[in-house]
Amino acid sequence: MAGEQFHFHAESYLAEVRREVPAYDELQAAIADAAASVSPQRVLDLGAGTGETSRVLLERCPGAAFVLLDESPEMLANAVNVLPDDRIERVVTGDLLDALPDGPFDAVISALAVHHLDSEHKRLLFSRVRGLLPAGGRFVIGDVVVPDNPADAITPLSPMYDRPDRVEDLLSWLGAAGFATSVPWTRQDLAVIAAVAGA
Repeated sequence: MAGEQFHFHAESYLAEVRREVPAYDELQAAIADAAASVSPQRVLDLGAGTGETSRVLLERCPGAAFVLLDESPEMLANAVNVLPDDRIERVVTGDLLDALPDGPFDAVISALAVHHLDSEHKRLLFSRVRGLLPAGGRFVIGDVVVPDNPADAITPLSPMYDRPDRVEDLLSWLGAAGFATSVPWTRQDLAVIAAVAGA
């Protein structure tokens, strides 16, 4: 989102993101609902931030263990504080273009992170995530997208930092990576995509 790399800090992140993304809590709930449908025991949170996505999923799946990946050590320190110690398997400082933690995972989740990648790197990420999941494993993305109606583009974005794509393109790239996809939730320029790894 606009200026995220400059003005979002761990202690103020939730307040800031809820102001810029009014449907933030609904987005998080929809991600958790989609991921919880496979009752995951081991989860990778890509762009884990302050741990909010993992925290909401943990409410639905209290037995899950999480590997958290984010480029901000400050954000990850906050995530460690909001999640129980025994539910955190590993914390990794890195971005989505780095080598991903070793699988397999039952679910990979990501909130408001994938849209920072350009189209080519999104396709690469989707293929790499597919390699971390067994057949039936779930990859759930909740993110900013390019809406069909330009009037629905309400999330403030920075042109050089935010690179959303159309839902149709994301679904096509996920399909090419070996996923069966659905879109369980949308709201203006936000969407949750549930991708199930094929055999």
